[in-house]
Amino acid sequence: MKVRPDIDELFERRIVYPDFEPQERLAALVGLEDHKRRLTNILALLVNTDGLEVWAKRYHPGAKSVVNAVMARPPLVVLAGDVGSGKSALAETIGDAVARQEKIDVTLFPLSLSTRGEGRVGEMTQLLSAAFEYTIDEAKKLKDSESERSRGAVILLVDEADALAQSREASQMHHEDRAGVNAFIRGVDRLGNGKLPAAVIMCTNRPRALDPAVRRRAAEILTFARPAEAQRREALAPALGELGFSARQIEAMVTATGPREDGDQGFTYSDIKQRLLPAIVLDAYPHQGVEPGLALETARRMLPTAPFQEGVS
Repeated sequence: MKVRPDIDELFERRIVYPDFEPQERLAALVGLEDHKRRLTNILALLVNTDGLEVWAKRYHPGAKSVVNAVMARPPLVVLAGDVGSGKSALAETIGDAVARQEKIDVTLFPLSLSTRGEGRVGEMTQLLSAAFEYTIDEAKKLKDSESERSRGAVILLVDEADALAQSREASQMHHEDRAGVNAFIRGVDRLGNGKLPAAVIMCTNRPRALDPAVRRRAAEILTFARPAEAQRREALAPALGELGFSARQIEAMVTATGPREDGDQGFTYSDIKQRLLPAIVLDAYPHQGVEPGLALETARRMLPTAPFQEGVS
């Protein structure tokens, strides 16, 4: 194995913000406005502490202890929630909002699942350590030694985080996995101790499976739920309105995508965007327009994605 893995072995791709494509994808994530705003502000402060100093001087001069407490938070945010709830999509696009708000370039490094390695002794630890080394090296280039304000920022994205940072308390956990978790924790600590313009976003369906030391280091754990009635309406109304649905017909679709009488939970965001809307179009294509009554039947027949249950394989 090479002393240091190639960057393309560690990261699926690299995305530089701002860019119009992730901006459009971010705007399309309806019903998550509070999560967008909060995550943007969290990341902005983690990667650019100068903004907090400016804010404090303007609104709360002398509030040094509070500012220090905020700045001391580890550069880690956990996005936790059910499948299809928008976690990964938000994690992949939020860098654009941070870049535009802070007027800097932000680079996303999405960690490849191949970073788990093939089980050889020390492999997972080496791969994770290398991923953090690349992130740290890139962040150092962006840090201005004469100012708290950075010329840019880096976000390391860890999707399906429980596969890499599962609890070391699990009795069946392999020693190599334990070493990998230790390497991950060391990497987060190095980013924080170096006060570098970098942050880590972890996405997981199983927050309780994460190692307690990882959870403790999270500056925040944002929880994602299935869309409520107002959020489903926000997701459905624009598209169905374009297809000629009346307000009453749209409301019927909103109800049909909610919780079922048999106890099934309602649709996820991905159920609505990636399954339901394409299905009602394909039912009509290519010889007729979308018929609201048939679309409603399609929604009622379609089963929502089953919720993820921890401990069930």
